[in-house]
Amino acid sequence: MIVISPAKRLTENVRDSALKPTTPFFKKEADSLANELALMSSEEIGSLMKVSDGIAELNLDRFKNWNKNMGSEKRAIFQFEGDVFKHLNAGKFNDVQTNYMNKNLKILSGIYGLLRPSDEMSPYRLEMGTKHNFDGSKNLYEFWGDKIAKKINNELEDSLLFNLASQEYFSAISKYVNSEKTVNFRFLSLTGGKERVVGVVAKRARGEMARFLIENQIESTDGIEEFSSIGFRFKELSNNCFTFVSS
Repeated sequence: MIVISPAKRLTENVRDSALKPTTPFFKKEADSLANELALMSSEEIGSLMKVSDGIAELNLDRFKNWNKNMGSEKRAIFQFEGDVFKHLNAGKFNDVQTNYMNKNLKILSGIYGLLRPSDEMSPYRLEMGTKHNFDGSKNLYEFWGDKIAKKINNELEDSLLFNLASQEYFSAISKYVNSEKTVNFRFLSLTGGKERVVGVVAKRARGEMARFLIENQIESTDGIEEFSSIGFRFKELSNNCFTFVSS
């Protein structure tokens, strides 16, 4: 299984794909969270999310019209428009690759918990690290507990978990998944003579790696070192973490 983070930027542009819409695993929980957020004011939403007045009003409207204001494109994989998703470029997969993606790729989500690419998603913005009293929980990590990880573990069984999510999102499941079965990735850029993580470049690389794993249907650690997209080259494998460097 491959796990990635969601994106803040969304689009309603419909993508041509044979991917049939499905219902999210935790739709009930998502509906409950949206109902709670819909009771807040736009000022409270802005303070909670640390966003501008315009973005706060947009998202309050989304919560108030939850499940009603879905655009033409309802499938999660085609709504997200961040760097990871642009470089994953799921719309270019053939039918075999699309089916493999939908079976093996999961999107961690603050409000939905866990999304399949095909899941019908109401537009939203809610970071996993958001601190608020959600149904008696002090934050979303506490709200979700081990629920997301249990679903992942049930599907994984003895397979590997390829972690291409950000620390903020992977922290929602890291305590509950088998670290020995988890494969991590680090993408470093050579800048000023030093190797360091450059956020936007690392996001693009995570999308490219997800695409690489799907196109090649990689289900073990064999072959991962051959990844060479957008100038990255394999450096080392240490403690179940593949490190790649780009100049």
